[in-house]
Amino acid sequence: MRINYNNYPLVSVIMNCYNGETYLAEAVQSVLLQTYSNFEVIFWDNQSHDNSAYIYKSFKDKRLKYYYAKKHTSLYQARNLALKKTRGKFIAFLDTDDIWLKDKLSSQIKKIKNKKINLVYSNYLILNQVTGLKRIACKYELPEGIIYEKLLKNYFLAIGTVLIKKDTYFKNKNFFNVKYNIIGDFDFFTKLSKYYHFVRIQRPLSIYRIHEENFSNKNYQMHIKELKFWIKKQKSFDNHLIYSVRQKILYMQIILNILNKKYILSVKKIQQICSVKIKVKLIIFLLIPNFIFQKLKKNFS
Repeated sequence: MRINYNNYPLVSVIMNCYNGETYLAEAVQSVLLQTYSNFEVIFWDNQSHDNSAYIYKSFKDKRLKYYYAKKHTSLYQARNLALKKTRGKFIAFLDTDDIWLKDKLSSQIKKIKNKKINLVYSNYLILNQVTGLKRIACKYELPEGIIYEKLLKNYFLAIGTVLIKKDTYFKNKNFFNVKYNIIGDFDFFTKLSKYYHFVRIQRPLSIYRIHEENFSNKNYQMHIKELKFWIKKQKSFDNHLIYSVRQKILYMQIILNILNKKYILSVKKIQQICSVKIKVKLIIFLLIPNFIFQKLKKNFS
């Protein structure tokens, strides 16, 4: 049932786009089908040269705003530019290859109306674009409160699941770090999670789509490089928490080495992994024929 929420606060939905035509229509439709109707969409076109603009503009709805970037920028600079166009009391994000469930905003707005709550996030589904299969991202109970230790040990938060009170986080230009191309979400939310209470909704409210472009060798290499840079900049986190991030980097390096058939180096690095469970997993990966391993790599994150 669609409810009229016009007397409720405005939610600004940020959609950053660069050549996102493949799944864009489905993403936009998932916003328009929301049971919470008082929203605006800030669509930031980062100088796409595909049909993204045509697809987006084909939806005739006054809540859909379109902005074309004066120059092509990094994703996180584009997010910051889009943020400056928002008028809503609350901010949400949806990437052009992801989907919201229809009660995403209505479920979260009910919680965040509490003055003591500044950020609500939820579980999400992972859609394998090749197989069409969906799986729940987090089968364990999601944490609430000051959750930065848990985020550093296992980063489980997806930006598409978040609803943020704008004045709390963005009023002093506390935007995303433009030095990052991949881990800007991780950097932003781990920083916030040390000082602000996060509230969860345990059930999935969005769908994260995985496809080949998410898992290129180039992205793996950049992800590793940015995490190493991030660690060097940390002064406020305990060493035992940073160690968890170092183990994540090591895991990704091993995956990359196996993909590139550097088996001896992989074996040496596996010995540095602390978790017995992960060690066994990586050894199994080593034993799988490489062509099968390449097909399965979407399950390695």
